[in-house]
Amino acid sequence: MSEQSGARVPLSVLVPVKNEAANLRDCLASVAFAQEIVVVDSASTDDTQAAAEAAGARIVQFVWNGKFPRKKNWALESIRWQHEWVLIVDADERVTPELEREISQAIRRTDVDGFYLNRRFWFLGGWINHCGYFPSWNLRLFRHRLGRYERIEIDDNIASGDNEVHEHVLLKGRAEYLPAPMEHYAFPNIATFVEKHNRYSTWEAAASAKVHQRTGGKTLRATPLGTPVERKRWLKKLAIRVPCRPSLRFLYHYVWKQGFRDGYRGWVLCRLLAWYERTIVLKEREMKNRSCNSNAVPC
Repeated sequence: MSEQSGARVPLSVLVPVKNEAANLRDCLASVAFAQEIVVVDSASTDDTQAAAEAAGARIVQFVWNGKFPRKKNWALESIRWQHEWVLIVDADERVTPELEREISQAIRRTDVDGFYLNRRFWFLGGWINHCGYFPSWNLRLFRHRLGRYERIEIDDNIASGDNEVHEHVLLKGRAEYLPAPMEHYAFPNIATFVEKHNRYSTWEAAASAKVHQRTGGKTLRATPLGTPVERKRWLKKLAIRVPCRPSLRFLYHYVWKQGFRDGYRGWVLCRLLAWYERTIVLKEREMKNRSCNSNAVPC
């Protein structure tokens, strides 16, 4: 808690975790200004629980049955929150004192139901300020009864994990933006980036067709005239059938989003994102062939 913040503010914080002992201590220290902190764990085998207990957080165990809801939506629906406003923070993220002050002021407003937070990524020893990775807006602060993560249904046989990673919050209300960035330490090294994005690419490939189908308002709309995340979803929809997707993705991040201004780390990140797109394309083809073979129909 920063010196300026004084007493804790009437805010609930949701931190979804699994084996995050290395990150959790600093994360919880950065949200200590909130009156309620709930760590939703998935049977961690490291010292995650001890770190949460040391910080005075409440620990709730989540056991996924392989179906909806996943962890964050389950927590939003099932936990009896003490406060109207909830802030969702991953274990590898940090709320800065500047953002703390903005949040403390924001939740006093009666004319807004949610706020997009901006994230700044730490990569190869420095901040990424371009590449399409900054600004990076996500709806993370909202009145909990009005927000739920979109539900994108994929094959039950796809190992997609128990937590919403790529899904966005659908808010029944008005949202604004808080400018102070949240720090994100997701990729301490290239090996971690590759490991995570290998997993992410499986979900992306499985969801590539369904993510753009709006079924009863359960998924984010894709439109060039919407919020930054809606525009990003629209661009993905356009690119899904475009040839040379990996090369185009590199050019998008490195040239159009000025990744070259981030120097060496920008070059590396943009090359890795092109590899990521190539992996998605290959897995899409693999899944399509597998489906054709199982149904004994030509593709």
